[in-house]
Amino acid sequence: MKAIKDIESLEDIKQLVDCFYGKVRQDDLLADIFNKVIGNHWPTHLEKMYRFWQTVLLEEHTYNGSPFAPHVQLPVQAEHFNRWKLLFFETVDENFAGEKAEEAKFRATKMAEMFQLKIEYFQNKNE
Repeated sequence: MKAIKDIESLEDIKQLVDCFYGKVRQDDLLADIFNKVIGNHWPTHLEKMYRFWQTVLLEEHTYNGSPFAPHVQLPVQAEHFNRWKLLFFETVDENFAGEKAEEAKFRATKMAEMFQLKIEYFQNKNE
């Protein structure tokens, strides 16, 4: 049995991101949305996610950009964000434990809440 440790390095971030998006790509609710938007650019997307989470969790500033902008036109609702969080939490808990693991779940929750509110705002504004 593998010992579970906290998120401490870029390798840990890559493990988290790869496992999480592996689940997303297979999920009945999320796969079509992500696969349609990302297409065959998964390696590029994953690299961006490594840098994002490395910046957020390890305070190694390797990500530059606006995380919300690419998501504004996605056809998503509360159920999609709930599934996204469920898969993210599941992935963190299966692979990591500790302060950074808890911070990852907290940050993911706050990000999902913000994205959901902003996407709903833009969807309602364009109706």
